[in-house]
Amino acid sequence: MSQTTSHILMVRPAHFGFNEETAESNAFQQRDATRSIPEIQERAKKEFNNFVRKLRRRAINVVVANDTKSPVKTDAVFPNNWITLHDDGTMIFYPMNALSRRAERNPKIIDLIRKKFEVSHELHLEHYEETGKFLEGTGSMILDRVHKIAYACISPRTDIDLLDEFCEAMHFKRVAFTAVDENGKDIYHTNVMMALAETFVVICLAALIKEEERLMLVKQFETTDKEIIEISFAQMNNFAGNMLQVRNDFGETFLVMSTQAFKSLNKTQIAHIERHTQIIHADISTIEKFGGGSARCMMAEIFLKKK
Repeated sequence: MSQTTSHILMVRPAHFGFNEETAESNAFQQRDATRSIPEIQERAKKEFNNFVRKLRRRAINVVVANDTKSPVKTDAVFPNNWITLHDDGTMIFYPMNALSRRAERNPKIIDLIRKKFEVSHELHLEHYEETGKFLEGTGSMILDRVHKIAYACISPRTDIDLLDEFCEAMHFKRVAFTAVDENGKDIYHTNVMMALAETFVVICLAALIKEEERLMLVKQFETTDKEIIEISFAQMNNFAGNMLQVRNDFGETFLVMSTQAFKSLNKTQIAHIERHTQIIHADISTIEKFGGGSARCMMAEIFLKKK
């Protein structure tokens, strides 16, 4: 089993914009009444297309699905929350906290994946929406696929019982903890404060308010041979925790991030990362500002076997 894949699913947005419903729990979203809706949507599409081009130029395989115009889905550009695709042929569907996001589970996207890749089994967790329990894919969970560990900070969008159900079904070990921002608010998704790569982890350890959990995580990373590259709250707020390592057709690996995240890193942190892997960054500032998510959120890894 590999930690990284060379195949990525991305969804080109049709109606990207600020989502009032998700803003209740996502402190990274920002309002800006000076931008018109058409302007925001046009900028988001340009950022998306440029991001895809940058990945493809490095021989990373990007499967692009176009969001449907109806119903309106302002957050469709973030597919990693509703689906994960595993090397044993499993396709998993997740329960989403926001009612407005549930239509993102688009049958056309599922059909596109099935046409290109082998799917042998489906695991459906979305029915838990009826009971108010949520687990939002690799937003909620950071997966160490080699050591079969699911890291997760518990929040309104990440239910510990559903985390256990995922771990039981996929034979992962649960490592759960509590993480808050500098204002004491729950961090809504684990993937905004932590990114796990093959040989290192980028993490905002200051977000862990319980010392025993912080020590437990550090020990876990040491046990699994991950160098810890620590980031600050300020860097986390610039999406420096929202990164994903991928590989290309030649076996080269890249840590993919936004330009905002890259600029927030200092020279020492960049040097540490580049000892392990190459860096790709793209300007997705409009998507970050209004959507409250960054590069990692835009990429759903495909570990399925290609047809």
